[in-house]
Amino acid sequence: MRAAGAVVPLGLTLSLCCLHPRCTESAAFPKGCYPSEEEGLKTFRCSNARLTEVPRDIPNDTNKLYLDSNRIPFLPRDAFRELPLLLELDLSHNAIASVESGAFRGLAEHLRSLDLSSNKLVSVSKDAFSNLQAKVNLSDNPWLCDCRLQELIRTVELAAGSSAGIVCGSSAQEEHVGKAFLQVIADTDLCNVYKKTTDVAMLVTMFGWFAMVISYLVYYVRQNQEDARRHLEYLKSLPSKQRRSEESSTISTVV
Repeated sequence: MRAAGAVVPLGLTLSLCCLHPRCTESAAFPKGCYPSEEEGLKTFRCSNARLTEVPRDIPNDTNKLYLDSNRIPFLPRDAFRELPLLLELDLSHNAIASVESGAFRGLAEHLRSLDLSSNKLVSVSKDAFSNLQAKVNLSDNPWLCDCRLQELIRTVELAAGSSAGIVCGSSAQEEHVGKAFLQVIADTDLCNVYKKTTDVAMLVTMFGWFAMVISYLVYYVRQNQEDARRHLEYLKSLPSKQRRSEESSTISTVV
């Protein structure tokens, strides 16, 4: 029997520690990630953790999630579906260039803040933010200023002070590049311009088909006329008796 106060071997101590629920839970977290509590809210931080995807082992009772300053390139469908209590999501300073439709599914009822600033977003479908009530920060991305972005901006509620940071990185109209997007759409309805462009393209296509049909008809008529002219010249070149015979044969055939 071990005497009271005897020293417990270090290996046994570590083994007993890792049997503790908290120790087991922490061991499952991605490297560089840790849970905490801030202002009574359960927080999970993965800032600067060199992540290349959204981690899967996030506690499902998390209220605030920080995934900022990582290397995440895109957000797949249902990326946060197992986090029904999430209130704040920080995805800023990543390499996100694509957001699939349904990436934020399951967050519509509770999420109140979504930060996607300082990423590589060029174009995102408005469906990716469907039913989302959160205030969204979309600033400092290389946006393509077109009708798609205009529809997206009208779908989401922008975070206070972030609208000036939504700048045209590229545009079909060169004069828009470098300008704040809200300034651009204040003067130009990009969706209306797109509709007009589409209408013009359709008219040009229809005119092209119409011109082809007319050209074919003109060619067909001219070809028949040429054939008729050649036939008449052939008849004229025949001896009179044979010509009458040919003409009679032609008339009888027609009758």
